[in-house]
Amino acid sequence: MRLIARFANDLGDTFEIIDVFDKKIKRHKIDKKNPVIETLTKKYPAAIWMERKIKDEFGIHFKGSIDNRYLVKHERFPKDVFPLRKDFNLKNLEFSEYEPYEYEEISGDSVFIVPVGPIHAGIIEPGHFQFSQAGEEILHLEVRHFYKYRGIEKMCEGKKLEDIKKIVERISGNESIAYQIALFDILLSATNSQIPDSLKRKYAILLELERIAHHLTDLGFIPNDAGFGAALAFMSKLVEDTRRVLFKLTNHRFGFGAIKEDVILDYSILDEFLDMLEREVMFFRDWIEDIPSLWDRFDTTGMLSRQKAIKYGVVGVGARASGIAIDRRDNEFYKNYGFEIQLGKKGEVSDRFRVRINEVLNSIEMIRNLKTDVNEKFEYGEVQDGEYMSFVESSIGELFMYVKIKEGIVDRFFVRDPSFINWQAFHTTIYKDIIADFPLINKSFDLSYAGNDL
Repeated sequence: MRLIARFANDLGDTFEIIDVFDKKIKRHKIDKKNPVIETLTKKYPAAIWMERKIKDEFGIHFKGSIDNRYLVKHERFPKDVFPLRKDFNLKNLEFSEYEPYEYEEISGDSVFIVPVGPIHAGIIEPGHFQFSQAGEEILHLEVRHFYKYRGIEKMCEGKKLEDIKKIVERISGNESIAYQIALFDILLSATNSQIPDSLKRKYAILLELERIAHHLTDLGFIPNDAGFGAALAFMSKLVEDTRRVLFKLTNHRFGFGAIKEDVILDYSILDEFLDMLEREVMFFRDWIEDIPSLWDRFDTTGMLSRQKAIKYGVVGVGARASGIAIDRRDNEFYKNYGFEIQLGKKGEVSDRFRVRINEVLNSIEMIRNLKTDVNEKFEYGEVQDGEYMSFVESSIGELFMYVKIKEGIVDRFFVRDPSFINWQAFHTTIYKDIIADFPLINKSFDLSYAGNDL
């Protein structure tokens, strides 16, 4: 079984832990006076961050855990404050005494530590990487994020479902449309509504355009981080073209507000763009394939074995490049419009690069097949109380969202971004690589920082 998410609810008199697996859901009630439950980390390493997050936000302890350090509470966050409990109502926090964070480090003769971040050059969220090095060789890497604890889960509580749209669509910019679709799917479930086929096809077109924009960015940066800047220049132009098309279709470069009940797409914009994009991507593929020095850097670098990817529950391109056929689009609807899952073999930078190119070309084919001029009317009814879950294949991977509605308003909002899973496996891919290859490996996964820092 694959672990998708572990999260908590405050039920008033008790806590509840919900474990979402790919084949079933488990629930556990916990006494508030003695909030302790067995850890999952021994069997599911990806549960480490999940449990640390729950501990920070609810004060629930995990018996037998291999890592009890704070996750979202940084050095001066008050340790006796649990922001996702229902009784939390503080408007301001008083900083506690500084408590140093104990990084995982390797010690020994000729071993030294290289800290990178949390502030980075360029437009990027904060994130810290601490390397243990022996010369150029990486012995260990610890990834530490959560520098922007935005309080999104708490922010959504107490609001109507339709009132949290603008919050949700801005959680992670390169997955905005995926987040909107996930929330819209929950709205459909909560109102017991069926979406017209024509509208579903239009949503799928926008989702594929978002995927294309993200993949093109990565396809430029991966060769760039191996010293071939011409690739970034080439792809940056195509990314800008894609963002402009998104703007013309949705009135926003990142598609904010795109998923709504009356989407009408101007296909005259798409047709010429898709023809141009296909030609340029195929030229780019042939161009890069014919540069041996790049493949010397791509091959055998940043390897994530199939076994490790399964162990950590990796999703998205990271999983598919390791030969794991996992994609939320792998269903009858998408297959009817040309979806074909794209797989690698060894889980190296080269595999993730090629999977992205193939997915861009497949997305172009699907968009052409998905086009429809039908504009069916759609209305949904009143939101009903209950628990609702949704899954969407974002540009990074499987996005999971959970919403609990009580008395017509959001009682609990939870989201597990694909990056929250994949960052935990990322550190395993760099052992015995050199530190100069870290940017290359990092960009080949291209995970979200903001998607973690809720």
